[in-house]
Amino acid sequence: MITTEILGAKILIVDDQESNVSLLEELLRQAGYTHVSATTKPQEVCALHRRDRYDLILLDLQMPGMDGFQLLEALKTNDADAYVPVIVLTAQPGHKLRALQAGAKDFISKPFDLVEVETRIHNMLEVRLLYRRLETLNQDLERQVAERTAELRESEARFRSLTELASDWYWEQDDSGNFTRVSGPVLEMLGIRVGAFDGESGTDDGLGWDETERSALQSMISAREPFLDFALTRAEPEGPPRRFRVSGEPMFNQACRFVGYRGIGVEITR
Repeated sequence: MITTEILGAKILIVDDQESNVSLLEELLRQAGYTHVSATTKPQEVCALHRRDRYDLILLDLQMPGMDGFQLLEALKTNDADAYVPVIVLTAQPGHKLRALQAGAKDFISKPFDLVEVETRIHNMLEVRLLYRRLETLNQDLERQVAERTAELRESEARFRSLTELASDWYWEQDDSGNFTRVSGPVLEMLGIRVGAFDGESGTDDGLGWDETERSALQSMISAREPFLDFALTRAEPEGPPRRFRVSGEPMFNQACRFVGYRGIGVEITR
């Protein structure tokens, strides 16, 4: 951790005793800290922290009007900062555990041991600034994920456009086998009723199809296998049979759960 970054941290001293405030201010300034402020009014601390986002708050526990325990509870409601860095100042050994349970990160005993004060403040600021860096890295990662997701959605849209142009029809099914998206003359060519549009199940009438081919295709779909240029034949009441080639692949969401199939098809009847 860069020492100048620690010495430039924003520190707030909260104590109703002016003598304690003066002592801590002088100690911190002699140690090289450049952004030290103080208040003897605990009621102001939450507003000050929302405005300035202190890297460390030195908090006396015994104060009139609003004690340190009440202030610790109030600081928890500060939505702008999930990690509130507080070191409590106390002369009561029995208050230490209660303060830590209330949300304090560390404590300094009164009367002050100047070496202890300086060491605990330095260590706490080091942790605080590391937490800030991690927070920034997480925000950068979230931004990169959002940008990548947008790129993938754009790529998906381009893929659909290209497949629709390069084939007679494009289709998608949900995990129950119902057609949720079709483009091109798939309804007329295959006699498929699309449940997403007419409220019925996504099945066809079954007339004219080669049952061996249909069973083989259904087996691949049930096994969630991709297929390429699978041949299908449909007999017509008049004229020669119509022949098709279909290709498809299973779709999975970000949690790797199967969500359906998508694919393309072309008629190859001559």
